[in-house]
Amino acid sequence: MLKALIGITLCVAAIVAFLLSTTKADPLPTGSDAPAIKSVDENGKEFDLGEAYKKGLTLVFFYPKASTPGCTKEACALRDNWEALQKAGVQVIGVSMDKPEAQKAFKSEQKLPFTLLADEKGEVVKGFGVAVMRFGFPTRQSFLVKDGKIVWNDPKVDPAKHLENVMKAVAGLK
Repeated sequence: MLKALIGITLCVAAIVAFLLSTTKADPLPTGSDAPAIKSVDENGKEFDLGEAYKKGLTLVFFYPKASTPGCTKEACALRDNWEALQKAGVQVIGVSMDKPEAQKAFKSEQKLPFTLLADEKGEVVKGFGVAVMRFGFPTRQSFLVKDGKIVWNDPKVDPAKHLENVMKAVAGLK
C-alpha cells in the first residue's frame, strides 16, 4: 500500500512538473530596443506598441491568463494605484495570450483603466523574449520602456510586490 502511494505521488509530481514547465526564452535586457510590434487590444482593434512608446514611459507587463487569481491581484494593484502611476507619467499595457473577448471581460469585471493586448499568436511575447509555459501561457514578466528602449525589466514578477517594484524602478529613472 505504501509503495503504491509513493508511486502515485511521484507520478502526480512528474505530471505537475511537466504541465508547469516553460519554453526557454531570454527576456530583452536593459538597453535593448523595445519591440515596435502591432497587436490587437481587448476590443479587437489594432494597437501599435511603437506608437505607444512615443507617448512616454510605458510599463508592459505579461501575465499568464486573464481572470485568474494571481493575474487579477497584479492587475488590480495597478488599478488601485492608477493615480500614482499617472502622476509618475507611466502608461500601462497588459499582455496575455488570451482572446480579445477574455481580455475585454477581464478589463470590464475588474474596471481596469489600461489597455490589455490579446496576443493570441504570441508575437508580442516572442518579441520581448518572454518564456511560455505549456498550454500557451506566458510567464509573468514586466518591462519599462522609455524612448523606445528597455530601461528596466523584472523576469520573475511576484504579483504581491509588482507595483512596489515598478514604482521603485520608476523613481530610479528620475
